[in-house]
Amino acid sequence: MAECGDALGIAVRAPLSDGGLVCPGLDLGGSTANAFSLHGKVAVVTGALGPLGRRHCRALAEAGANVVACDVDGEESWALADELPTASVGFGVNVTDPHSIRTMLELALLEFDRVDVLVNNCVAGGAVKMPALTAEQARFENYPLALWRESLETSATGAFLCAQIIGARMARQGGGSIVNVVSSCAAEGAADSAAGGRGGGGGSPACSAAKGAIVALTRYLAAYWAEANVRVNALSPASLENGHDACFVTNCAANCALGLEAGATDSGAAVVFLASDASTYVTGASLLVDGVVMLRATD
Repeated sequence: MAECGDALGIAVRAPLSDGGLVCPGLDLGGSTANAFSLHGKVAVVTGALGPLGRRHCRALAEAGANVVACDVDGEESWALADELPTASVGFGVNVTDPHSIRTMLELALLEFDRVDVLVNNCVAGGAVKMPALTAEQARFENYPLALWRESLETSATGAFLCAQIIGARMARQGGGSIVNVVSSCAAEGAADSAAGGRGGGGGSPACSAAKGAIVALTRYLAAYWAEANVRVNALSPASLENGHDACFVTNCAANCALGLEAGATDSGAAVVFLASDASTYVTGASLLVDGVVMLRATD
């Protein structure tokens, strides 16, 4: 027996093999850069036509993944897939309908024969259009029940169904990675949201509740599928650059320690990390990409 502590930063005892030191989790034959590669992997992305979804599809494809872009508009999803640098496909999918999800999975398996990554990215308010609210309607006391139900159905139930159906396939094939895209509002709540707590979008009571539910589901699934080698993590981005008006950007800057919105590649790079072998020992986590909104300095 010999110690591997110097290599890993912890004391691990492992047997010698072929005259060399064996350290669990340490691949001396590879490189850090290779760990981030998604070549040969297939990634399903729901909510692909939203601002985050498009960036995540491109980031995954640029890392080498074949992308299955899914949203309510099948033609637009195919158009997005055609723009990606890897062989990718697009399908129209209703994430609240199990039959629709299963049909998409069957088609994806016919095309690629496997699914390695699921990015649960779908939210009400993306390609699923939500009505604009007046300032008075956005107040919690007046928040529409229909909007609450639609948001939870699309975001929370959609994530549940996609994980149930696609994650089960990953478990049967020997492993995979699920990335549940939530929001910093799941932890901050409406009053502290980076954009000032506007109703109808990030910071609304429905968004906070739906995303919070997905974070809890993430932890449940991480434990449930651990033995099946299916990792499940949440990604919690704050506001990303997307042509917002000056008032929105100013609110973000005021509520963020870094003083700006996230850039075009920030969220996508985090998705690649969680999808790839670079995060093989990460599961049940909620990765914040928020410019330290929650820890901002106070006067």
